[in-house]
Amino acid sequence: MSLDTAEKQKLINSNQIHGTDTGSVEVQVAMLSERISKLSEHLQNNQQDYSSRQGLLKMIGRRKRLLNYIRSKSEKRFTDLITKLGIRG
Repeated sequence: MSLDTAEKQKLINSNQIHGTDTGSVEVQVAMLSERISKLSEHLQNNQQDYSSRQGLLKMIGRRKRLLNYIRSKSEKRFTDLITKLGIRG
């Protein structure tokens, strides 16, 4: 479940730190969170899609590692990000 260009641009604009920021941790976590939610919806309807389930677990692990990194750098940025995205930390 990939994101189209308009969705990616919207996520980048809402989570970027400065004007040319496209790859900060905040942007990466926001994109991963959106892909995770789309894939979760897909798996609700297609319960036997095991390869997509494996990809979902890998994305969740990657998002967790990125969140741990940002938490180690700044607790305030971490709490702001999880409240903005509405995810559990």
